Formats: sequence, structure tokens, C-alpha cells
Amino acid sequence: MAVQDASLTVRKGEFLSIIGHNGSGKSTLARMLNGLLLPTHGEVKVNGLATNDEDKIWEIRRAIGMVFQNPDNQFVAPTVEDDIAFGLENLGVSPSAMEARILDALEKVDMLEFRHAEPNRLSGGQKQRVAIAGMLAIHPEILVLDEATAMLDPQGRKEVLEIIHRMNRELGMTVIQITHYLEETLRSGRIIVMDGGKLVAEGTPDVIYQRVEWLRKLGLDVPFACDLQYRLQKEGITFPAFTTTSEGVLDHLWTFD
Repeated sequence: MAVQDASLTVRKGEFLSIIGHNGSGKSTLARMLNGLLLPTHGEVKVNGLATNDEDKIWEIRRAIGMVFQNPDNQFVAPTVEDDIAFGLENLGVSPSAMEARILDALEKVDMLEFRHAEPNRLSGGQKQRVAIAGMLAIHPEILVLDEATAMLDPQGRKEVLEIIHRMNRELGMTVIQITHYLEETLRSGRIIVMDGGKLVAEGTPDVIYQRVEWLRKLGLDVPFACDLQYRLQKEGITFPAFTTTSEGVLDHLWTFD
């Protein structure tokens, strides 16, 4: 799906989620961020550098780490450590600095003990952690997750997301998350909704997920707590303020008379 008439600014250090039904243009947008796809009209800039400037594209790719849906497609070496080293070699990182970067990245994703393991012997969640470590080792300013949790079980998704939120919180890393698991977006600072290749809405989670019927017309659902609150409101139960958490809904029901 082509992206059209889209204007978007991502703020340094924010956690941005992009949602939309299949074919809405989410992944196309992700691939435009680091020049894997180039715009035919308009421009995409990263830190003021245009992605269609061939002289700047590697500088842009150093600033942006990409993690895709299937981590197996990103492995090229026989061991975890060698795989991360391969990416650093391509960036010209000196051997003396390389080991420290590898160990630091693996420690950040809790995979240090697997540094000598074969990637194909790891679980899905462990593979995705290694893929993230490979991106962290290049010291990106921005991390883009394109359906990065889609192939994981619920526990694996939870573990990977905790790591990503920690990177955002502790390192100030800008995170752009593209996902169809809407529960994953509830801790985002901002959500972008895409449809037909266009950006059709943006706002905080509590703003976006109040629009239950509109989202369903777009082929999307809403997180469980938001749907429960919506159904209770239709039954005449009023809430003092919109909440996106199950705890918030339950707390109100305990006091409801």
C-alpha cells in the first residue's frame, strides 16, 4: 500500500505506536524511514537528512535500528556474538570497541549468557531479543519495530516489550512501534492510525481508544479494558474519566452504587 498525503513529525525520545488494518500502509511507512523505500513525491528526513540523498543514507541508517517480524531473516552468522559483530563490522567499528558494544547490548536484553549460542537453537523470544541487541550495538538514536512481536507467544511479547520500554525510558531512545496487537500500544505516548495509506488520526491512547465504533469501521478492535468500559457505558454505567486499564475499570465498579 502506497503512503500518500502523509505528514508526520516524530519527536526525539518519544514512544510512538502506529496501528491500522493489514494493507493500511504501516510497513511501507516503516521502510521509508531508513531509505529501504524512497518517496516518489515529498521527502522523508531523519535528523534533517533526506533519505533520497545517497551521500547521507548510511548516516541515516546508523541513526535508525530496524527490527522486523521474523528475526531469522536478520541472522547471518553462526553464533549470537558473531551475528552482532557482523553488523558492527559493516559500520567500520574497530575490533577494540566491538566486544564492549556486543557485551553491553546483550546485557541490556538479558541475553549475555547466550553470546556463544547458535541463533537457530534459541526460542522465538530469545531470537527477537538478539535481533534487538544487534540494533542496540550500533547505538541508534531511533528504534523501529515493524510487527516485531507478531511471531511471539504472549510471554515472549511481554518480555520483548519490557526491554523496549526500558530502552526508551532509561536511554531516551526514540521508539516507533508498528503493531496489530493494540494492547501493546497502551503505554505509548502517542498513537497514529493509518487507513488507505493515509494518517487518519493521532492522539494519546485514551483519546484514540474512546472512538470504539470508528475504529471497528476501520477493521480494528480496541484493547479489552476500553471495550469493557464502552459496553458498560452503553448499559448506563458512567465513568468519571476514560481509563485504558482493567484496574481502572474494576476500581470504578467497586465504588459504583
